[in-house]
Amino acid sequence: MTKIDLSRLEPGLRYFLASFLFLLSLAVISGLIYVAQGTMLEPVGITRHYAGDAAADLQETDIQENFPKSVSEMLLTTHSHFAGFAFIFFLTGGLFYFTKTPGTRLKTLLMTEPFLTVFLTFASIWGVRFLHPSFSYLVMLSATLTYLSFFVMTGILFYELLVKNRMFSSK
Repeated sequence: MTKIDLSRLEPGLRYFLASFLFLLSLAVISGLIYVAQGTMLEPVGITRHYAGDAAADLQETDIQENFPKSVSEMLLTTHSHFAGFAFIFFLTGGLFYFTKTPGTRLKTLLMTEPFLTVFLTFASIWGVRFLHPSFSYLVMLSATLTYLSFFVMTGILFYELLVKNRMFSSK
């Protein structure tokens, strides 16, 4: 185990890291809000967003609002999210490695799980688009696990950077 204790770092470095995590959290939250607006966080919304409106759902007088995403759009979405999430979880997991709170197995799980679930989320999005709408349930499950791990890690990091030192300080 590492000997670095985040709660004992110099205050300036602790506040710098906490500020970074705060802004990163805002970026993640704003992304979630964007997804919620486009999909209503429901399987049918995910399906409509990626596979378009089902022809059976449209009346003769309806105007189709959601069109199936093209392969180019799917590739761009996948590429940008893989790159973005890789950096988000590399940086968050790299900081999380130095926490003292969870045990080694839980820490390893929280640090590595998002890489798998991000892959599953976007593989499932391709499944929604090209195979079957039921893949939207796997999108929801894997994305929930991804975000849950992010918020658990950042919560523990905020605790160790900003709270722990004040609670157990002998000064």
